Amino acid sequence: MRVLLTRLSALGDIVHTWPLADVLTRGEHPVELAWVVEEPFLPLVAAHPAVALAIPVATRRWRRSPLAATTRHGFREACRLARGFAADVALDAQGLLKSAAWGLLSGARERVGLARAFRREALAGVCYTRTVVPAVGTRHVIDINLSLAGAVGRSPAPGAAPDGTFLLRDAGPRSEPAAVVLLPGTGGRGKAWPASSFAALAREIARRGLPVTVAWGPGERALAETVVSGAGAGATITAPTTIPELALLLARSAGVVGGDTGPLHLAASLGVPTTAVFVATDPERNGPRGRRVRVVTAARSGATAGRARSGALRQVAVEEVVEALLQVLEEPVPVSR
Repeated sequence: MRVLLTRLSALGDIVHTWPLADVLTRGEHPVELAWVVEEPFLPLVAAHPAVALAIPVATRRWRRSPLAATTRHGFREACRLARGFAADVALDAQGLLKSAAWGLLSGARERVGLARAFRREALAGVCYTRTVVPAVGTRHVIDINLSLAGAVGRSPAPGAAPDGTFLLRDAGPRSEPAAVVLLPGTGGRGKAWPASSFAALAREIARRGLPVTVAWGPGERALAETVVSGAGAGATITAPTTIPELALLLARSAGVVGGDTGPLHLAASLGVPTTAVFVATDPERNGPRGRRVRVVTAARSGATAGRARSGALRQVAVEEVVEALLQVLEEPVPVSR
């Protein structure tokens, strides 16, 4: 059986879809899997051991120049790859019209998405031949994604954690002292812990003798510089990184602290000691999963309709985050079996 999976973006959401890809391609009757993904996140998909074919698309760039020759060529090439794969089933894990449409464009006869209460856009449903309702009580987005595996006869147990170690296959040994990496940026307004709190946290970490470095992504450099400026001696800012470089930076760190942001979920998937600060998104739905994770939350629980945002109940104190970080740093490394 051939399955076309669509999860276009963003970094953390793709990480949260890895367990579904793993389940689909394991067992007595594994499927051959193709994955449609936005081109900036292609490294997270193309190298994944479960993925036979990664199909890059450029939805955002195409929308900016819909009549350009490069847009027409890129769209036709993505359609050619999707149709050429000849999927028996298309699974849409994103729940948007722009993601669901790839099932139609692929020519798959069976196109499966999540029930309305579990996806963001009702209109995506016009592309499906049927929908899946996750089991009662299913809360975390990873487990919601896993429910789609039922469309091809799988019954995965809830609670799976993403494994991103495939990104480190060619990594060499660490050549400098491990630092605690801070991730002050997030993908949406209201989700970020204040820069002043990150700066105070950096001072506390440095006072305990650990170096601190502040990582940043597109549009976040000024924020990272603000944190470093407020942190004083002992804190540095990283150079720009590609996704593979970011994975290596996180994997070689002593630990990672950040909000509900893709790099934090990536760090958790790499087995790095990870402390998450959830300000206004529901950790019961979107919290990081991994072997060494702590979550400090000020958010309400009970996010609905495919959305993580649930609002804040209080402010998070620096002391809480320091305590959680020290706890996870002291945890023994789990023994793999």
